[in-house]
Amino acid sequence: MNQSSISEFILLGFSLNEGHSIYLFTFFLLIYILTLVANVLIIILVYNNNHLHSPMYLLLSNFSFLEICYTAVTVPKMLSDLISQSRSISIGGCITQYHFFSLCAATEHFLLVTMAYDRYVAICYPLHYGGIMSNTFCLKLIAACWSISALSLTIPALSVARLHFCGPNTIDHFFCEFNPVLKLSCTDTYIAQFIFNCLSWIIILGCLICIAVSYIKIIAAIIKIPSRHGKRKAFSTCTSHLTVVGIFYGTVIFIYLRPTVNVPFHQNKVVSVFYIVVTPMLNPIIYSFKNELLRKAASNLIDELFMKPGRKM
Repeated sequence: MNQSSISEFILLGFSLNEGHSIYLFTFFLLIYILTLVANVLIIILVYNNNHLHSPMYLLLSNFSFLEICYTAVTVPKMLSDLISQSRSISIGGCITQYHFFSLCAATEHFLLVTMAYDRYVAICYPLHYGGIMSNTFCLKLIAACWSISALSLTIPALSVARLHFCGPNTIDHFFCEFNPVLKLSCTDTYIAQFIFNCLSWIIILGCLICIAVSYIKIIAAIIKIPSRHGKRKAFSTCTSHLTVVGIFYGTVIFIYLRPTVNVPFHQNKVVSVFYIVVTPMLNPIIYSFKNELLRKAASNLIDELFMKPGRKM
């Protein structure tokens, strides 16, 4: 066929009654607002504070920007569907949502690898850190993360865009995720599925292996530090990143690298809520809680906003 016989999909979402939907809408809206505020705050703190103009915090601010994009692709539509009678999305809109979600997800993998590399250089080569991880080089790494993600997703993006849909048109999810969309296509999806699976394994496992190798070398370097205080201080700079990596990869592997035969989508929905809605809120809290410079910068910003006007009065 030359064109699709349906023009939109219906996102089933959470299939709750109206009362429960309102409660869930309020809960997710509060989380989304907190996510935006927390991540925007980190970006502002890094931008305004000269002490935070270093590769570690440049990576962290870009990570916060990525989390804002990550949630903006899916959460507003999910919130709208919770309080709307119509849960439709056009085929073009659905494919566009999938493409941008995949771009953000792939970029997060590469960015987490870059952050692990930054910690590796800082702990294993502390005397050469300034020469290796300059701000300019850090910005190049960030640009490479986005560029590699966009290029690697070109082929699967084209394969999905060429699919035809004849009905049914209901997606048992709250956003346009790859597998549910693929099951609705009336054309052969073997090639698209094969490309997606190969790419998922390469990106997820490849990045996870790079992070694991970095931390094996970091741990080996920490063991050689003679003082207990030095070991604790060195390891404390990595705990936030390790926590975020553990949460992120735990959920991603559960969804994308496990066997998908006869697996109901409602199981994925529960896990998807965690890494799409909850994790982007937790990440800035995890980083801020463990970082003294960020906490101090936030305290100074609060003083400037609320204390100084009072003094002038």
